[in-house]
Amino acid sequence: MNFIRFVVFIIPIFFIVSCSPPEGVPGKPWHHTTEGFRNPLGSPEKNSWIHRAPWLISRPLEAIFGNSPKFPSDHILTKSKVIDGLERTAGKNTVTWLGHMTALLRIDGKSILTDPWLTDYASPISPLGPKRYVKAALKIEELPPIDFVVISHSHFDHLDLPTIAALPNKEKITAMVPLGIGKYFRDYGYGKVIELDWEETAVVGKIKYTALPVIHWSKRSLFETNDTLWAGWAIEGLNGVRVYFGGDAEYGPVYTDVAKRHGGFDLSLLSIGAFLPRVVMQGSHCVPEDCIRIGSDLKAKNHLAMHWGTVKLGEDTNEEAISRFYNGAKKLGIPRERIWVLKVGETRIISKSVR
Repeated sequence: MNFIRFVVFIIPIFFIVSCSPPEGVPGKPWHHTTEGFRNPLGSPEKNSWIHRAPWLISRPLEAIFGNSPKFPSDHILTKSKVIDGLERTAGKNTVTWLGHMTALLRIDGKSILTDPWLTDYASPISPLGPKRYVKAALKIEELPPIDFVVISHSHFDHLDLPTIAALPNKEKITAMVPLGIGKYFRDYGYGKVIELDWEETAVVGKIKYTALPVIHWSKRSLFETNDTLWAGWAIEGLNGVRVYFGGDAEYGPVYTDVAKRHGGFDLSLLSIGAFLPRVVMQGSHCVPEDCIRIGSDLKAKNHLAMHWGTVKLGEDTNEEAISRFYNGAKKLGIPRERIWVLKVGETRIISKSVR
């Protein structure tokens, strides 16, 4: 118990320590700094630590003693239905929501895992970090052979090292990651590790990947912030199916700019949860009405709600996240059938749009 008290009261002190703004690097793009990386020009700023500190200090106690969030009664598919959904759509381009920001994409016969987190806690010190209240739809040993792992950023609920270490046949998997994250995959013996900067592209076999700017941040230790890059991803198969995987993101003007070069997707995978309280989440996570604007700005046809219904990271509820996501789509004139709110474990076919 003394150790828990130490963690609860000491860790926030390190987070509150302020640093001077980073400086740009001559000859490098704007987002490169002498200390790591920063968001695109015109991005919303996060509030100061002094405004966020009271809520952040309370989070370790909430993780230990807080109540479990409420979920829809039919939120989770049975294992037999998960397997049946995969088998019925074999050979097609599909997405299966495994929970949180983890999706199993099957594109042109290749299996792609996004931000795989399949363990119980998103933390270096369990059980102090965010606890998973809904199990992943598939266990690691139940996954099909994986060809690619795609990572958006280094936060523990997106870059889960126990999952990364436990995936079988790592020598046959290609890891697609933003700058600075490749070291984790090289350490675990992945067959190919490709680190990309924003606007860089790599083609591996039948799949084309482009790392895209998003508004977020990175942190994995007490003493370093934004030392690795964060990114969204354009994932394109040879048959033309295009998927946008956004990771966590705040809304800003960068997405309309990105759309000029890379817009036009059959499906966007969007993070819609952990948006309250705004004093803490502003600059990191969009409110759901703005999350759908990201997909709309990028000219995606369909939009999958992710980053909800698995773990409690903010003060918003699951019902509020989904309701506001639907309402935001309605205001933009997006038909309800193009808003995909899946059950954990549900598989849906990704149809190629006319572009």
